[in-house]
Amino acid sequence: MSKTRKEKEKIVKELIDKLNKIKSAVFTCYKGLTVGEIQELREKMREKDIEYKIVKNTLLKIAQKKSDLKDIELPETDKPLAIAFGYEDEVMPAKIIGEFSKEHEALEMIYGILDNKLLTKEEVEELAKIPSKEELLAKMVSTISSPVSGFVNALRGNLNNLVGVLRAIGQKTT
Repeated sequence: MSKTRKEKEKIVKELIDKLNKIKSAVFTCYKGLTVGEIQELREKMREKDIEYKIVKNTLLKIAQKKSDLKDIELPETDKPLAIAFGYEDEVMPAKIIGEFSKEHEALEMIYGILDNKLLTKEEVEELAKIPSKEELLAKMVSTISSPVSGFVNALRGNLNNLVGVLRAIGQKTT
């Protein structure tokens, strides 16, 4: 059953809002995935505050032309589209799509958007290889704490040596 004009206008308005808020987006072709697989992908996305939405190409074009991304020329495609909207972490949508597409070959990355710039499929695949914010922060903390803990251990060793020397001197004098 086709949607009414009011329903389509509502969808376009929601898409405009989403496109205006994104930090990144990954456009995929979901043809060949089962409903269960799409639900599984949505669950993985939801865990990271990413929204995965199936959209009609014509409604996407209308919304894009009315959004902050109107200067981007989206590639023409006749494939059915679903979009991963990333609102927080720029890398995470590409990362999850990349990991999921390894297990489910039917899921295909088509293109992406990052910082209001169009990314090719290859650029999205490269983006998926970048560590997430959490991974980068963990590496940074580890890098910062490593010299500090080494310094503390060196001081502890010197203090232990000093105590040993003082004990030896104390035992000689008695």
